[in-house]
Amino acid sequence: MNSPDPRRRLLALRTPHDREIGRLSIPALGALVAEPLFLATDTALVGHLGATPLAALGLAGTVLQTAVGLLVFLAYATTPAVARRLGAGDEPGALRAGIDGLWLALGVGVALVVLGSVGADAVTGWFGADPTVASAASTYLRVAVWGLPPMLVVVAATGLFRGLQDTRTPLVIAVAGFGANALLNALLIYGVGWGLVGSAVGTVLAQLGMAIACVVIAAKHARRVGVPLLPGRGGVLASASAGGWLFLRTLSLRIAIVGTVVAATAHGTTALAATQVLATLFSIIALALDALAIAGQAMIGHALGASDEARARAILRRLIELSVVGGLGFGILIAAVSPVLGRVFTSDAEVLAAIPGGLLAMAVGLPFAGAVFALDGILIGAGDGRYLALAGLLNLVVAIPLLVLVTVLPLSAAGAVVGVQLTLQVGYMLARLATLGWRIRGGGWVRLGHA
Repeated sequence: MNSPDPRRRLLALRTPHDREIGRLSIPALGALVAEPLFLATDTALVGHLGATPLAALGLAGTVLQTAVGLLVFLAYATTPAVARRLGAGDEPGALRAGIDGLWLALGVGVALVVLGSVGADAVTGWFGADPTVASAASTYLRVAVWGLPPMLVVVAATGLFRGLQDTRTPLVIAVAGFGANALLNALLIYGVGWGLVGSAVGTVLAQLGMAIACVVIAAKHARRVGVPLLPGRGGVLASASAGGWLFLRTLSLRIAIVGTVVAATAHGTTALAATQVLATLFSIIALALDALAIAGQAMIGHALGASDEARARAILRRLIELSVVGGLGFGILIAAVSPVLGRVFTSDAEVLAAIPGGLLAMAVGLPFAGAVFALDGILIGAGDGRYLALAGLLNLVVAIPLLVLVTVLPLSAAGAVVGVQLTLQVGYMLARLATLGWRIRGGGWVRLGHA
């Protein structure tokens, strides 16, 4: 008997949802990877200025990423809200929700500029870093904080576009922004000679250009269906309320991530600089894996808005399968290049020696991370923010004691880097996998209709 055609076996693995998953996730992948490449570009360019500027970028970058990360609900609450209304046939209502989200993002961003300008010294001082590192981080932060309003507008607009089942527009904007950021930073850091401050100025200018593009495109969509561009008070408040649980969910994530920086800082500048490199790499990988979760947010929200529970569950199963395979692939790749990858980011011998062990620890946890990101995106798409917030608190019960242990143990710089990565990539990810997996097994996350 003839053996089955390999092409038929491959096709048998496909589901009816794969084409839509690919249509949404592939452009989302490009956009998501382009975002952390802003930081990766800064890290690579600044890293060759020395360990002190690199460590300072690590501190300031952590503060800025925390601010943006805590407010990612501007996208994550907007995507399912827009997608549900679109699935229910209410396109004007979908766009109204998105426009109100843009205004909320702008208002929050302006408030953060004021807070960041006044409190830069205090915030960077919390980490207990060397005074030279803390001073450089504070200088960087005072400039970079001006990029928060445009960056948050981009975040909110991205949520709107994804909810409209359009992940190509965020891709085009992100790629253009990344290219501008790389050119501006290279020019201002080395060409003009501004060093670390040049990196901050270049990034702010690139973020401003991205925000302008997002607003122009969102306004075009709104005018097409007759939605006014002025903010509606009720709509802005509703956007803030809808994102409240997701804010708490993200707060728990940022506490864990900031905890890794504190733990690394306790073991010196070398451990902190190496952890910054690893954090940059993980941001790229995590957001690449998160492309499937982004597709899940849009597709799950649309399916539940159309009251199609069977479709939502089928999408769920396929996204988890693909995400685990993706995490495993990244883990193998990172392990293979771990001896040499650090040279892309720094030429400091001590920092280079501390990086490979941390990369191997990261590689072990990436398959778990793939499953976690998929489950997280599915529950966000379902509007299950309350459970995500409460589960986040439970996950910290696992992460915080482990981070405290790494902080107080008498570890070498390389040992501290490995300890931090094992805590974040294995201990914390397994806790998240357990809490999210338990929720998916039940039916509490399934709520049908546009609301």
